[in-house]
Order: sequence, then structure tokens, then C-alpha cells
Amino acid sequence: MFQGRYKSIPVNGEQASDPLQFRVVADYIHLNPARAGLAGGVQGKLTEYEWSSLPAYRRGKGPTWLVCERVLGAFELAQSGRGRRAYVEYLEKRAANDGGNLSEAAMAALRRGWYLGDDTFRDRLLDLVKKGSKILMKKGSHAAAPIKRHGELEAEKIVVKGLKQFGLVDEAGCLSPGRKGDPRKVALASVVKAHTSVGNEWLAVRLEMGHNRSVSRLIRQGSDDAKIKKLCAKLTKLLPCED
Repeated sequence: MFQGRYKSIPVNGEQASDPLQFRVVADYIHLNPARAGLAGGVQGKLTEYEWSSLPAYRRGKGPTWLVCERVLGAFELAQSGRGRRAYVEYLEKRAANDGGNLSEAAMAALRRGWYLGDDTFRDRLLDLVKKGSKILMKKGSHAAAPIKRHGELEAEKIVVKGLKQFGLVDEAGCLSPGRKGDPRKVALASVVKAHTSVGNEWLAVRLEMGHNRSVSRLIRQGSDDAKIKKLCAKLTKLLPCED
């Protein structure tokens, strides 16, 4: 009751494009009782926990809004009693053997960022956000300034951390002179873009990367650069987890 506000992130549920992401979320939800010590293993069967949809998978019958086929399909299981039983057995074993824990990589993906899916899914979400923002950001809208300010504050937190991590600040704490396409700048801009809503214009000014179109081009090129990808991963690990 007194915990912080719940976290909700969009997940790519398209089986053809990224079924792994959907499986991670299904595991996270159905193994929650095991991680909390409420069911599974020595605490009894997961299917005996009433506040879960898993009993419906075992019975093959649940509320009309529960679509078991999506989860079974993501795990490449038959849409039948055999498939449902295989799924329940898989989860019961996970709960009994390791307490329902997920891998560090899976937990990091769930706790960080604002979406769960591949780059194509991210781009689709950004397009939707931009379309919605155009309405909110219209001149005279009371929502425009707070939306913009929130994004910039979140971006600035990452920039400050990244500049220090990559050695891009001088003794006075200001951005050190350097070329616009410095791999460290590109990595920092990439991480900021992935975790906040600020635009290329803000990044171009804050990181002194020239024109906003240059920022877009450098980020796009850096997505295939091994060095920049390594820098991005290093900085992302320093970002706070969001539970």
C-alpha cells in the first residue's frame, strides 16, 4: 500500500518479431508468487495461488478476457491441454528449483528503460508518442511546458553521469572541447535518446554536436559501431533501476 507508484511499460507481443520479450514478461508475472515466497516449491503449487491466471491455464477455462493462446504461442506450445500442461509444468519446475528467479539480463531489461522489445518496436512507439505529443504540445496547451521540462530533467541526469563516466568534463565541471562525432558523445546521445523524450535539437546544443541532423546521423551510424555499443552498455549499467 505504501510502496511507490507501479511501473508500466509497453511490451512487444508480436510473436513473429520478438517472442523472447513476451516470454520474459510471462515468466516474470507467473513466477511472482514464487519470488515472494507465497507459492511454488516448498510453499505448494503455483497453481494453488488464487491471485494468478495460472490456475486457468491448468483448467483450460478462465475469464473471457484471459487469452492463454498468446502466451502458449510465444513458447511454441500447442493450443491444447497438452500445451497448457507443459507450460504449467515448466513454471512449477522453475519455482521449485530456483525460487522463480529470472536471469540478471531479463531483470535488467524489465527494470530499465521505457519499453521492452527490439529497435523496430521502439521506433513505432516513438512515432505514436510524437503524434500524441503534437496535440499536447500545441501553443497554449498547459501540458506542453511540463512535458518538455520533465524530459529535459531526465536527460540532464544521464548527461551529467555520462560526461563524468567518459571523462568529458574539465576541472570546472563543464563539457570539454572535442569533435562533434566523438564516440563518447555519440554513445551518450544514444543512451539519452533511448531513455528520455528529448529531441536531437536539445542533444545538439547540450553535447555540442553541431546541427540536429548531425546528431541523428551519428546515432544511426553508431548503432553498428562495436566501440560505441560497448560505451552505451557501460553507461546504461550505471542508470538507476526502476522497480
